[in-house]
Amino acid sequence: MDNIYIEYNFEVTPKDPATEILIAELGGIGFESFVEVENGVTAYIQKNDWKENILEDVFILKSEEFSISFNHKEIEQTNWNAEWEKNFNQIQVDDLVSIRAPFHENPNLKYDIVIEPKMSFGTGHHETTHVMVQHLIDLDITNKKTLDMGCGTGILAIFAEMKGAQPIDAIDIDAWCYENSVENVERNGGKHISVFEGDSSLLTDKKYDVIIANINRNILLSDMEIYTSCLNKKGILLLSGFYSEDIPLIDAEVSKYGLTLKKTIKRNNWVALQYQKTV
Repeated sequence: MDNIYIEYNFEVTPKDPATEILIAELGGIGFESFVEVENGVTAYIQKNDWKENILEDVFILKSEEFSISFNHKEIEQTNWNAEWEKNFNQIQVDDLVSIRAPFHENPNLKYDIVIEPKMSFGTGHHETTHVMVQHLIDLDITNKKTLDMGCGTGILAIFAEMKGAQPIDAIDIDAWCYENSVENVERNGGKHISVFEGDSSLLTDKKYDVIIANINRNILLSDMEIYTSCLNKKGILLLSGFYSEDIPLIDAEVSKYGLTLKKTIKRNNWVALQYQKTV
C-alpha cells in the first residue's frame, strides 16, 4: 500500500465515553482506521481525503464535558496488521458470545464471531455493539427476516444468523464497512446474509420481522418512520447508538408509530432499546 496517510493523535480526558464518540464522528468524515491507546486514540485518514479544516464540525471537540487535545503529522506506508494485532482485544458477552480476531485463541463459547479488526468502531469494543448482542441473546429470532441497518463490520448480522434468523439484509452507507462486512460474513460462513452499500432509501417496499439499527441518535430519529413502516406485525425493533438521557426523545418518536418499549439494556451510559410493533 503506497497511500500516504495523515495521523492524528488525540489525548482524551475522561477517556470513556469520549473516545467512542470521537471515533464515531471521525469515521463519519473519512477517517478509516483507529488505534485506541492509553490516553486516547490515534486516527488515520488518507491524505487524498484530508483537508486542513477537516475537524471543524466534529462536535465533541467543542464539548465542555471533555478535554481533548491533538496533533497530526503525515506518514507513509504503515503496517496496519501489526497495529491492529497489538491493540485489538477479544470481547466476550455474558460468557456466551466471543467476538475475536483470527489470531485470538478460541474461548469455545456457544457463539464465536471472528472478524478482521480493521478499525475499532464496530468491532465489539463499542458499548452499543455489546448491548445489542445482549438483546439478541435473549430473543428467539429463528427464521425471522432481519435487517441490520448501519451494519459496520457485520457483527450483529452474523450473530443474528447464528441465532437462526434468515434471510438477513445488512446495509451500511460507508464503502469500507460494506466491503468489510462482505469479508466477515464469508469468514464466518454466512449463508443467509446479503450485504448492501447505501442508506434507508434501499428499504422501499421491504418488510422485516426484526430490525437492528445501531447508528446514532439523529439518524435514528430521521429514519424512524421508514424503519417502523418496514416492520411486520408484532415485529421487533432494536435501537442503539445513543445515551441514557436520549431515551425520552427516542421513545417519543418511536411511540408515534404504534411500537411499545419492551426492554432496556444499559452499559456505561450507552443504551439499547427493544420495541415491539403492536399493530
